[in-house]
Amino acid sequence: MFVDETTIKLIAGKGGDGCTSFRREKYVPMGGPDGGNGGKGGDIIFQVDKGLKTLVDLRFKKQVKADKGVNGKGSTRNGANAQDVILKVPEGTTIYDADTNLILADLVKDKDMFIVCHGGRGGRGNKAFATHNEPAPKFSELGCPGEEKLIKCELKVMADIGLIGMPSVGKSTILSLISSAKPKIGAYHFTTLNPNLGVVKLKDNRSFVMADLPGLIEGASSGLGLGHKFLRHAMRTKILAHVIDMGSFEGRNPIDDYRNIRNEIEKFSDKLKNKKEVVIANKMDLENAKENLENFKKSFPDLQVFEISAINNEGLDNLLNNLADILSDLPKEDIYHENEYESYIIYKFQNEKPYTIKNDNGVWVLEGKEIEELFKMTRFTEDEAVIRFARKLKGMGVEDELERLGAQRGDEVQILDYIFEFKE
Repeated sequence: MFVDETTIKLIAGKGGDGCTSFRREKYVPMGGPDGGNGGKGGDIIFQVDKGLKTLVDLRFKKQVKADKGVNGKGSTRNGANAQDVILKVPEGTTIYDADTNLILADLVKDKDMFIVCHGGRGGRGNKAFATHNEPAPKFSELGCPGEEKLIKCELKVMADIGLIGMPSVGKSTILSLISSAKPKIGAYHFTTLNPNLGVVKLKDNRSFVMADLPGLIEGASSGLGLGHKFLRHAMRTKILAHVIDMGSFEGRNPIDDYRNIRNEIEKFSDKLKNKKEVVIANKMDLENAKENLENFKKSFPDLQVFEISAINNEGLDNLLNNLADILSDLPKEDIYHENEYESYIIYKFQNEKPYTIKNDNGVWVLEGKEIEELFKMTRFTEDEAVIRFARKLKGMGVEDELERLGAQRGDEVQILDYIFEFKE
């Protein structure tokens, strides 16, 4: 099974809770605080494994959740960090935030790693809050929740050469003859529904990866047929090898076929349009092939054309040696075109205030990552923790902002799903 796209919910591990504890030993009547810190929650990491070719291992995982950090304990014993979850993906995997459609990571080399969801930090034990003015704090923190994201993984085939062309022009046959790949071959359209990869090894020990990509039809750039699948995979190839049925089998016109392919490519992407390209004139054993080839070269005099007959295994050695030469002369290129960067960068905007306040049917709703994190890490069963929480909010200017907006003492203030009373 070839799987090139999947969506999955990720939940990083919550941090371990801090501990509220005091030394209680026989000859230490005034033992100080000794509550340890909680351990960090597990991260969720994506790592490239060059042995994988599809995303099928992730296809059936609807949710991945990392473990919680271990809670802190007395005697200043800190909790252990949770183990990270490492998800293996093939080379060429792009990870998107499914909510914003922005790219989080693009993993193209073996062993490349990226932390997609960070685990929450461990809560601090009461020993960590001891100061000269407050030597015996009676509160500690809860662990911070880990990040949660809905992400989309998309695999773009990593190949040196992409065989492209109309359906049934012989792409799969060519790949089966020059590599150990075993693609499906049949005398009907769209035999290839997913990319097939083959490693080509020459007699001089040179090698490259070739991909037989799904066939094109007119309108592919708009998503018709297998268009978007084909064009997405073609983006990662270094050379586009147009396979043309020069024998006009099934009444095809080689010139029209090539023009239709170029038209769809140019509509889809400037980067794809400017890739190095060659033409493989296949089915040269057929009766009209020579005449068609002559007319084709007159229409496209600047194209590099290689004549073959895949079914008779003719011209393939010359084709492969020339493709290897072209590959060795190509400059190294970036994965993304310089004009496309803005689509792939996540911009983080810094608000003037780390929170927002709005009035919803008489309830003042307080939102903001920093405030919500503080709320989740506060033990409201400990009086000193509640006092600290209120002091922190006041320090952020929340109390002054509520009054400025017209909030009165006794009004209800909501943080997440909890409602408090606004008072001194």
